[in-house]
Amino acid sequence: MASIFVFLFVLAEALAVVLAFRAMTWSRTPQGAVAWVVFLISAPYIAIVSYLFLGHSRIRGYVVARREYEEILTGVEAARVTFPPRCDGRTEGLAALETIAASPVLSGNGFELLVNGDETFDAMFAAIDGAQTYILLQSYIIRDDQIGRDLKTRLIAARNRGVQVYVLYDSIGCSRLPNAYVKELSDIGVRIYDSNALRGPTKRFQLNFRNHRKTLVVDGMTGFTGGLNIGDEYLGRDPKVGPWRDTHCLLRGPIVLQLQLAFCEDWHWATQEYLYDQIDWPREAAPESRDALLLTSGPADEMETGNLFFNTTISTARRRIWIASPYFVPDPDIITALKVAALKGLDVRILLPANADHWVTWLAAFAYFDELRTAGVQFWFYEPGFMHQKVVLIDNSLASVGTMNLDSRSCRLNFEAVAIFLDSTVAEDIEIMFKEDFARAYPLEKTIMEQPVFIRLLAPFARLFAPLL
Repeated sequence: MASIFVFLFVLAEALAVVLAFRAMTWSRTPQGAVAWVVFLISAPYIAIVSYLFLGHSRIRGYVVARREYEEILTGVEAARVTFPPRCDGRTEGLAALETIAASPVLSGNGFELLVNGDETFDAMFAAIDGAQTYILLQSYIIRDDQIGRDLKTRLIAARNRGVQVYVLYDSIGCSRLPNAYVKELSDIGVRIYDSNALRGPTKRFQLNFRNHRKTLVVDGMTGFTGGLNIGDEYLGRDPKVGPWRDTHCLLRGPIVLQLQLAFCEDWHWATQEYLYDQIDWPREAAPESRDALLLTSGPADEMETGNLFFNTTISTARRRIWIASPYFVPDPDIITALKVAALKGLDVRILLPANADHWVTWLAAFAYFDELRTAGVQFWFYEPGFMHQKVVLIDNSLASVGTMNLDSRSCRLNFEAVAIFLDSTVAEDIEIMFKEDFARAYPLEKTIMEQPVFIRLLAPFARLFAPLL
C-alpha cells in the first residue's frame, strides 16, 4: 500500500512539473506564469485539477473561415470592392480594426439602436415571425421562462412553415436549461446544439472558454447583436435584480453577412458541418449606407483581439472616450491607454452598474479606480437596477454595440462579437443614449480607503482573480 502512495505522489509531482513548464511557456504574463508555477509545485493535488480546468488560454482546432478558405476570402474581397467605405474623412485606426477583425470596413449598412428588453425582443420576434428561408440564433443564456418559452413557440412556428432554424447555446450559460426544452425544438426539426457539442471528454476542460455571443440572423438580410440574452431578467422581470439596462442593435446590409459568417464558424466548431452552402449571401445595401464592420474575438485568435480592439479605439480618440460595461477588470495595457488619454485632456468616462450581479468581479473593479481617477478618468455608477450594456463611443465618429465586456475574460477567454460603426449619425444616437444614462448615474468621488470596510478588505483580494473574471 505504501508503494502505491509513493507512486501516486511521484506521479503528481511529475505532472505538476510538466504543467508548470507548460504554464511558463504559454502564460500571457510573467505574473500569471509565476502564480501557476508556485501553485503547482506547492500544492500539486489541488493545482493540477485547477490548471486542467482553468489554466488554458487558447483553443486549438477552431477554424476562422475568413483566414482559411479561399472561397470565403474571395467573397470578402469582392465585398470590399462592392461596398467601399466612405470614411467620412476619418481613417485613424481603420487599418488596424480591419486587420484584427480579419474583415473589411464596408459601406451600405443600416443600424437601429435597441434600448432595453422590450424594444429588443419586439424587433427580434418580428424578424423571426417574418423569416422566409432560415434563422440563425445564438445566445450565451437561454432560459425556460416566459420569454424563453415565447422564443421557443416562435421558432417552432417558423419551422412548421418550412423555415430552416439553426440554434447554438453555451453549456455554461445554459447549465439550467432543461433537456426537455432542447428536445422539443429538436423533435420539430430545429437544429440546436451546445457550442461544444462534438468536443467529447475535452469539453470539461474548457470551462474557461465560453461562447458569449448573442446573434440573430434572418434570411441573410437582418441581424441582431448586443448585450441581451434570452431570459425574463432582461425584461426587468426578476424582482431581485429590478430594472435591467441593456443595449442591442438591429443591423442591415453587408455587416449582416459578417455576422452570419461568424455564426457559420461557430457552427462548424460545434458540428464539423459546413453551413456556408446551405444559406444565402445576399449583397444588398441598406439605404442609410453607413460604414461598419463586425469584429469577433475569442481564444482561437492568434492575437489578443479584444485587448487590441479597446486599445485601438482608445488610441484614435481626439476628444472623448465613453465606455459602458457591466464589469471593469481590464488588462494593464488598457489601463495605460485610458490613463494616457485622460492625461492628454480627453473626456474619458466609464459607466458601470452601481449594483453587483457577480460580487467578485464587482469588488475587483475597486482595486483599479484610484490610479485611473488620479490620471483623470471618470467613473460613473448607473443606479436603477442593473446595467449590462457593452457600448463604446469615440468622439463623434466611432460607436460600437456588442457582447464584449471591459474585463480580462471577455478580451481573452470568451468568444465575443462587436458591431462597429464609423458614422457620425450612429455616434449621435449613441451619445443621446449615453447622456440619458449618465443622468441616472452618479460619479465616483471616494478613494478605496473611503469605501466601506468590506470593499477596502476584499477588493485587493478579488483583483488576484482578474485573469479569470
